[in-house]
Order: sequence, then C-alpha cells, then structure tokens
Amino acid sequence: MTLKSVLILCFLATAALTECSAFVPHSLSTRNNSVHHTFVLLGASGDLARREIYPALWYLYRDGHLLRKTEIFGYARSALTIADIRDRVAPFIQVRPQEEKLYNEFWSLNRYINGSRDADTDYDRIDRIVSESEENETEANRIFYLALPPATFPSTASQIKRACMAKKGSTKVVVEKPFGRDSESSEELSEHLKALFTEDQIYRMDHFLGYEMVQNLLSLRFANRMFSPSWNKDNIAAIEVDFKENFGIEGRGGYFDSNGMIRDVMQNHLLQIVSLVAMEKPVSVDPDDIRDAKVELLKKTRPIVLDDVVIGQYVANPESADPRERIGYRDDPTVKNDSITATFALTVLKIDNERWTGVPFIIRAGKGLNINRTDVIIQYKNVDHDLFDGQSQRNELVIRRVGKTEALQAKLTSKTPGITSDLERITIDFDYTKAYPDLQNPGAYERLLLDVFRGTQLNFVRSDELSEAWRIFTPALHEIENRKIRPIEYKFGTTGPVEADEMEKKNDFL
Repeated sequence: MTLKSVLILCFLATAALTECSAFVPHSLSTRNNSVHHTFVLLGASGDLARREIYPALWYLYRDGHLLRKTEIFGYARSALTIADIRDRVAPFIQVRPQEEKLYNEFWSLNRYINGSRDADTDYDRIDRIVSESEENETEANRIFYLALPPATFPSTASQIKRACMAKKGSTKVVVEKPFGRDSESSEELSEHLKALFTEDQIYRMDHFLGYEMVQNLLSLRFANRMFSPSWNKDNIAAIEVDFKENFGIEGRGGYFDSNGMIRDVMQNHLLQIVSLVAMEKPVSVDPDDIRDAKVELLKKTRPIVLDDVVIGQYVANPESADPRERIGYRDDPTVKNDSITATFALTVLKIDNERWTGVPFIIRAGKGLNINRTDVIIQYKNVDHDLFDGQSQRNELVIRRVGKTEALQAKLTSKTPGITSDLERITIDFDYTKAYPDLQNPGAYERLLLDVFRGTQLNFVRSDELSEAWRIFTPALHEIENRKIRPIEYKFGTTGPVEADEMEKKNDFL
C-alpha cells in the first residue's frame, strides 16, 4: 500500500467518525419524539431569520430531524403574515418538486405574531398564544431565539423571564453574537443573563462551531494516533488560522463599521478554532469536559499586544476587471467617509503551557481579499540534519473550507519520479465532495439548531470561555481605538497588507 493510500484511508476514517456524529449520543431521527416544543423566533422579519434560521428549520423538518410535535412562532414589529414571511424566505430555500407537499406541511407549523420589542402586554400575548398551543400537552418545552440587535438582548431576556417561561417543561434562550464589545460590556451582559437563567438554559450561538471543518477537529486530533506524538512545540513551528473573504461589506456597513474585523471574526470564530486545535485531551466527549479543556487553554493564552498586530482596510482597485473590486471600503454609502475600521487583521497568540510555549498561533482575517476560503494550517519544523542538501520542505497539515466544500490536505516532501535524486513537495488531498458526492452535508445552523432541540451545549460558548476570550483581545482593541491607529491600505482583490506577510515570517511561518 502506498503512502498516499495510507493517508487517504486515515482521512476517510476521520471523516466517517464525524459523519456518524460520534459526539452526539442521541438518535439522528427525532420526528417521533413525543415532547411538544415551541420555537419562538424573535426578529422573524430580519435578515438572519430569512437567510439562516427559517431555511435551517425547513431542512431539519425535511430530513426528519425536527421534533414531530413542534410549533414555530415568528415575532417581530412588522405588520406581516406568515405568508409574507414565507415569501421573504423563498429566495434562500431549496425545495425539490417532490418535496412541495412536505414544504407546505412545514409552513403549517408556523405562525406569526407582531408586536413591540419590550412592551409587557406584547410578551404577555406571546405567552398566552403559546400556552394555548400547549393546552393539551403534559410536557412542553420552549426555545426562544434572539435574532435581534445586541442592544435589545437585556430587555428581551428580561421579558422572557417575566412572562414567557415554560410552564410544563424546559426553557432555552439562544443568543447570537456579538456578546459585548469588550470585557466590561460582555461581563455586564453575562451577569444580566445569569440573573435570569441558569447556564444550561443559555445557548450562545457561534455558527463557526457548526461547520464540518471545525467539528472534525476533535476527530482529527484525538482519533488518529499518528498525530498525537508530534502535536507539540518539539515538532510544530507555527500554526495559522486564515479566514479570507473575496467580497466587501456591500451595503452592510452599519454593523461592521462599529465593530471591525477583530470583533467580527477573530475574538470569537477564529479563537474557537485555536482552542480546539491547541487544547489538551479532554476527560471525555461530554460537552462540559470539552469546554473545560478549551477554557484551560484560553487561560494559558497571553493578551495580545500591539507589536503583534497588523490591521488593514481595503481600498478601490481601479485596475480590476471586477466592478465590485473598484469600490473601496470608505466608498460604500453605509460607511463613514473618515472610517478607520479595520477590514483586515493579523495577530499572534502566545500560549504559555508545556505543549505550546514558543509556538506562535497566527490568526489572520480579511475582507476584500483574493479568495473566499478558511484554512487551518499546522506547519511542522524543518527536518533536523537534512540529508538532501536543503531540498526538504516543511510538512503541513491543512484543514480547509471553500464555500460549502471541506477538505483535508497533507503536504509532504517526496522524490521526484524518474532517474533523479531531486525532491519536490506533494499534496495528498481528501475532498469531501469527491469522496461523498451524494452527501447532503448539513449547514452550520442546521447542526446547531438541532443541538438546541436536543439540549446538548457542546458547540455553544460558555460564559467562562467568553470571559477569557475578551481578556485576550480587550487591551489591544482599546489601545487601537484610543490611539486612533489608522489601518494600512491594501487593494481590493489582493492578499492584504505586505506587513502581514512580514509578520508571518517574523514568527517563523513560511
């Protein structure tokens, strides 16, 4: 058996472990569950609801994962009907001809209520309508999904606690990021939620934790003996998590311009990936054991310092053939003309523990770049006492996501075929879409909403994780803002500021 065959079999085994949902003890099919569930979507008329939440609920229903006795209530200020909501959702949902009857059944589970964001009478009305639907049930659970602006979280949560808690079962509250702007505001929100709900009732949604590539990190690390001996500072030179978007904000500057790339992606999504890559082996696959391991890793991570940060902002690229790339960040009408918000950031994390001391963890993220892709790159050190006159190149393990396609790659040094002693780099590639051409891989929101219904919090952020994440990023964020540091300009459609590449080299990432 060739080396390539061995590695492909290893990757196939890893992927299979993930596809079998090794870390979720429940049966995949939940349609026959006899417990009544009410799902209340607050902010039902918004962008997140129509693009992500309603489609995810439909796909769960289509595939037999949504609980049989489920009712869905959309709530928003707009005077709409459920037919209006259905029309708004239609562009973001795929329905095959043979699914039309099932699709109509799904919408029969849905109702819409309109009302204000914080009036007592409106939340009393939500409770009355939901209670009427539960009247003949012996057990009835409630899920409240806050697809709302962050400023409304405290008042909405207070109203849920005051008027809408389940009378015959459990209550769960799902909160979308951002969870604050810094340590102080995050702690204030956490304390407010803790005063209302227990930790096992709060589901802090970070949709990156629902991606296949992220969920596969546990399998890859702890189900493959070949990686364990080398997963440490003695063998690894550097690790990079690289998030690239080849589009700009495209009229969505209202939220982004007040937050920037570090808050939008790095402090949450990418730091979660780092914690899964770097944490010690958990005691078990119980959600709290895994989250305990992540928190312990984050506690050993130093706060970032400005000397280890590069920030940038994309500008128009007049030479580009793509009209989108000829529009700079500050040219967007939803962005202030003098904005110094970073659309690109690179920083270096340093972890002080026995496994990782001295290994830089580089996290890099940007909009307006040359490609749309997320990579986790584990780059190994150079070979000691190289026998091949410097021809050996560093090994790399790459976990990649491009659009909805996931891949695993191993980059090795091998002899060039033929009558020669030359060496070259080869790439051994496992592509999910090629290995599983008929697989309907669920989206991130499908996976995470199913976790909420099942009551498993493995893929949700715990309050102590959140606190440690903000501890790491808050000092540098405040310094950037207080000193009004201007980001380095880079052209739309390029790889970002050259200074970021120099920072990588400085930290031994080649």
